[in-house]
Amino acid sequence: MAWLDRVDDQVDALQRSRALQEASRSAEACGLLDRVLRTTDDPHARADALIQRLCALINLGRTAEFTRAIEEASDAVRDLPEPYLHGHLNALAALAAHHQGALDRCVTHLVRAARALGAAEEEDRDTAWGWHDLAMAYSYLSFHGYALGAIERARQHGLTAGLPEEVFAAPGIRLRNAVALDHNGDSDGCLRVLRDIAIDLARFVRDGRGDRLRPSSLAAYGYAAARRAALGDPVESGTEADPVRQLGHGGDSARARDMRQLGQICLAIADGRPIEAITRLDTARVSNETLGAAEPSRLRSIAFARAGDHAAAHRADRMAFRLAAQRNDRLRDVYIDGIAARIDHEEMRREAARYEGEALTDPLTGLPNRRRLERYVASVTARGERVVIGVCDLDGFKAVNTRHGHHSGDLVLQRIAGVINRVMRRGDFVARYGGDEFVVVLSGAGMTEAAEVARRIDAAVRTEDWESLVPGTPVGVSIGFAEVDGGNGAARDALGAAFEIADQEMLRAKQRPHAS
Repeated sequence: MAWLDRVDDQVDALQRSRALQEASRSAEACGLLDRVLRTTDDPHARADALIQRLCALINLGRTAEFTRAIEEASDAVRDLPEPYLHGHLNALAALAAHHQGALDRCVTHLVRAARALGAAEEEDRDTAWGWHDLAMAYSYLSFHGYALGAIERARQHGLTAGLPEEVFAAPGIRLRNAVALDHNGDSDGCLRVLRDIAIDLARFVRDGRGDRLRPSSLAAYGYAAARRAALGDPVESGTEADPVRQLGHGGDSARARDMRQLGQICLAIADGRPIEAITRLDTARVSNETLGAAEPSRLRSIAFARAGDHAAAHRADRMAFRLAAQRNDRLRDVYIDGIAARIDHEEMRREAARYEGEALTDPLTGLPNRRRLERYVASVTARGERVVIGVCDLDGFKAVNTRHGHHSGDLVLQRIAGVINRVMRRGDFVARYGGDEFVVVLSGAGMTEAAEVARRIDAAVRTEDWESLVPGTPVGVSIGFAEVDGGNGAARDALGAAFEIADQEMLRAKQRPHAS
């Protein structure tokens, strides 16, 4: 390992690992990156290696390692000023979150990635790959317009850096666009996009650039041709678009393996073997994220139709349509929640602006902090208003940090902050008191209203999808309320006394059994 002790050797190793990943040899790249990480003490080399390693893990489909890899890369990048590093990390984190089924987290990372990469002034290879991975994340989330825009940015940055156009051909992006059209009933539109993909491949081959296409791109070209054939638009064997040959590419990419399986099913349909295709579908194990959850059902529908079983074809087609609609519904919910969070953030920002120059906001959750809480209670009690304070403490949070790391713990705290904010009444106040403890203040309310607020918070936390964020570690909340007696004119003392009572009530609630 002495050969990696020199900086020049580490730079060469990082360049070699990039080349391996471009050749769809991510497992080899992982081994090389691990050796770099064991020998380097340079913060930029470490950040680069950890970002590349996260990319390799995503390519290999090693989902269980995503969270730790993101946490390590985030720690390495946090204090570095280069925006492309932050942009590339967030693009990859968005891909990882998508594979984990956490769409809200995925969208957050997408926004951060786009902002960071947009701020990068260098038009170099690293920035180009950041835009490429952001385009892939957009594509997997079905934001096809954004994906096409991002891949064009990658192509332009790449050309400036001396990379040939075909490096960022990214046929997989247009392929996902095509099958999404078919899942939603527009088979003609799907075929038009698939034919355009074939035209691009023919151009690269005609210009002598076909052998420089990435293996993962060749697999996507192969599936596009096989999918056309399944829809009744066959491709001649032996041509540059021969799906059998192209589907053999892809190296150790998990997505290429999925396309290889589904591509063989498409070819069985095209060759007049629909029953074989249906049998293959019964045993196929592919990720919903590669081409959408609806793709196997849509292929099943096409196969049944070719076999003459039109009733079964209709049922399968309805299932495909329903699965595609579920994705759209989830995206809509994330969008609505995002708008609500943005409004809440703007309101908190305007409130914080009144106390310019003071640190009154918790940087992790964006909620008011303890100092702001004390000022708020002082102001409402000074006006003689009736106030109830509630202490909310998380159940199971220690297990989250122990099993999944502090990065996941931070994500849980951010989501809890959003959940509590979402169910509060208009005019109520929410603060992060410290650690995993939150405080809510109900102005003009009594204990009856407090009990209803507690019920809403508990229900909202219990119905949140914690399994997709921190698998195997459910998160709950225990809540205690007390009235603040501000009549004696000592607001800080009144808050302290009420907080102590509410804290005791919270501890009693924690000891009571919770409904599952």
